[in-house]
Amino acid sequence: MNNFKVKGNIVDITNRNIFFGEVEVEDGKIKYINAISEAKEDAHFILPGFIDSHVHIESSMLIPSEFARLAVVHGTVSTISDPHEIANVCGMKGVEFMIENGNTVPFKFNFGAPSCVPATIFETAGAELNHDDVSKLLERPEIKYLSEMMNFPGVLFKDEEVLQKIASAHKLGKPVDGHAPGLRGDTVQQYIDAGISTDHECFTAEEALDKLQRGMKILIREGSAAKNFDALIGLLNEWPDMMMFCSDDKHPDSLVDNHINALCARAIDKGIDIFNVLQAACINPVLHYKLDVGTLKLNDPADFIVIEDLKNFQVKQTYIDGILLAENGKTAGDWVKHLPDQESVNHFSCSFKKEEDFVYPFTDQQEIPVIEALDGQLITNRLYSKPQVLNGNIVSDLKNDVLKIVVVNRYHNAPIAVSFVKNFGLIKGAIASSVAHDSHNIIAVGVDDKSICDAVNLVIKETGGVVALGDGKEEVLPLPVAGLMSNQNGYQVAERYTSIDQFAKKLGSTLVAPFMTLSFMALLVIPHLKLSDKGLFDGDKFEFV
Repeated sequence: MNNFKVKGNIVDITNRNIFFGEVEVEDGKIKYINAISEAKEDAHFILPGFIDSHVHIESSMLIPSEFARLAVVHGTVSTISDPHEIANVCGMKGVEFMIENGNTVPFKFNFGAPSCVPATIFETAGAELNHDDVSKLLERPEIKYLSEMMNFPGVLFKDEEVLQKIASAHKLGKPVDGHAPGLRGDTVQQYIDAGISTDHECFTAEEALDKLQRGMKILIREGSAAKNFDALIGLLNEWPDMMMFCSDDKHPDSLVDNHINALCARAIDKGIDIFNVLQAACINPVLHYKLDVGTLKLNDPADFIVIEDLKNFQVKQTYIDGILLAENGKTAGDWVKHLPDQESVNHFSCSFKKEEDFVYPFTDQQEIPVIEALDGQLITNRLYSKPQVLNGNIVSDLKNDVLKIVVVNRYHNAPIAVSFVKNFGLIKGAIASSVAHDSHNIIAVGVDDKSICDAVNLVIKETGGVVALGDGKEEVLPLPVAGLMSNQNGYQVAERYTSIDQFAKKLGSTLVAPFMTLSFMALLVIPHLKLSDKGLFDGDKFEFV
């Protein structure tokens, strides 16, 4: 193990102090922190590494080892990772894959036990984890917490299975993550009283403040689709011990650009106190989840970063357990190059579709319900629209941007769920994906049945992937690991994803992240109107329309 010293302006977050000094590392631990003088203007800054306090690694479309390759460059040393997505596809085998692959690199992944597999009974998932499965996972030292309890109706109505999962976590002294969009007042108090300690789903400062005042910790989320940083960051100066930063879902192109470091820079730009910012980014997750991650104290693991300044947070070096993993925007050494080949896991068993499988017959409806997708949000609105009819069938209405959306069961052959969605903006072709939260059936939006059918069949051909086609062209990003992730080099995956994203926009999509938004159109636990493989769903009443 390397023994070495690093000099710079040392940021002591706990004591809210910055001084010029030297950090001495021995056998992967912090041996000494020597204060030399007051902080120097021309010196770099040394501080604990950043932690993403809630992320689904699968949403990066990268296996954990490749996620680590991209994240360390931005000073991230650890994640609180919910393997909920792969668990919904492959069950325990999927969770095992994430842990085993994460263990092939020195990055500090901290996985949770997925609490909601399947997420609801209103969709077809590939697996089920009951309370016995969850209890077995929670007993493992690698499993640090019970993942987000999305089934808040189950908590409120005291569902026995839900309460047993929560009790198992409490028995082992492990925290329970929340997921409570829009819950306020007595209702959220009941949710908190069940022993749930965090929430990353607040859309407004008022909602977050209500939860903070009741003792719930709030995660400020800024992912590729859901963004509530601007709404919530103003609370950080008043509640520095109760807030953390997370990305939740971050696509590969976005992860190439930045990670938690960008949230720190934006927070400083908003006038938030530097120590409050770093408390949220580096310290609070370690304390809340009891992580084996260093916070730049004596005898801590040597998990720290060197940055240029406390404004832009440009990362010069990233160390984990005293090993230099990234330097000047690139990974250092060959720690990601020689990974053992792992058998990919997947669950894909449906046959190719025909164009007529996607028709929506007209039966004298004066209006049809339409999902309104909102850019940068997981929630949707419910609209009503006059149907566009052709040859006795309701079809996409390009003039009013009301397009056909479908969800195809990927686990076995079944009737296809068809509805309509607004704001995707496509004027040609279709886009499709096997990333469709939370059960990850195939989801597609397009201008006509042939385009939709062709896009869906390309996903089926690859047993998982992201597809855009139109104007005589097609682009595919294969996702052979559970239909969610690629096992290729993370930077190459990001480049390919960028290309397919740009192609979707050339086909007319006006969304910032069309594929990320598409992936949430089947997320039934977020209001108001969504589509599962079983039909159109009311997220407020928790029933089919």
